[in-house]
Amino acid sequence: MAGRRAIDFAGFVMDVVQKRDAGWDPESYPFNLPAVASWQTLELHEKVTFLVGENGSGKSTLIEAIAVAMGLNAEGGSRDHRFKVEDTHSRLHAQLKMVRGTKRPKDSYFLRAESLYGQATYLDATSTLARYGERKLHTQSHGETVMALFQNRFEGKGFYVLDEPEAALSPRRQLAFLRRLHELVQNGSQFVIATHSPIILSYPDAFIYHMTAEGPQQTKWDDFDHVSLTRDFLMYPEAYLYEIMEDPGD
Repeated sequence: MAGRRAIDFAGFVMDVVQKRDAGWDPESYPFNLPAVASWQTLELHEKVTFLVGENGSGKSTLIEAIAVAMGLNAEGGSRDHRFKVEDTHSRLHAQLKMVRGTKRPKDSYFLRAESLYGQATYLDATSTLARYGERKLHTQSHGETVMALFQNRFEGKGFYVLDEPEAALSPRRQLAFLRRLHELVQNGSQFVIATHSPIILSYPDAFIYHMTAEGPQQTKWDDFDHVSLTRDFLMYPEAYLYEIMEDPGD
């Protein structure tokens, strides 16, 4: 079955496996995080895999480790980017084995919202502007920078890791992000994305993993609490605002 899946698999990485060898300590960070502790093999979708969870669940730690295990710079960028503002990435990447399919990506990139300023500084100083839309990234807003990279630098037939790309994007830009995501998927790309955005999570050909205290749980978009909470709030904002703002003394 595994061999058959490798032949049929259209992506680049089929599974992420935790080796749990020397250096693994279930009592210490990051191995004690809910997103890490309770699983050994995480199956990836051949097109898009979403990691979703509450703040502190460990999804960003896991997605950073996946990027580093694929040879990408921990603070963002491609394999040849070696800038570093602060060495804070965890030891988890050394415990991950990436089970690959039969193909190899022609491109790869790690885009993370929290370190994009340092990445933009590095790119403005070292890269050809044509790869990023002919404008220095520091002359653009945060959201424009994300879209400039996504529209221009992501070349297709690649393995791409994204950490909360929606942090800088308006709802309209998130729709543009979805359009570009689909173009890249159709061009043979595979994505692993950590996000809170119900809009981005709506991409239909994907796995959604909810990072719970019991570990990653596959969830359908319609059943996911991020989606239902957003939908309910938009339908009944007065009820939610009343509950949030009600004077506890009343």
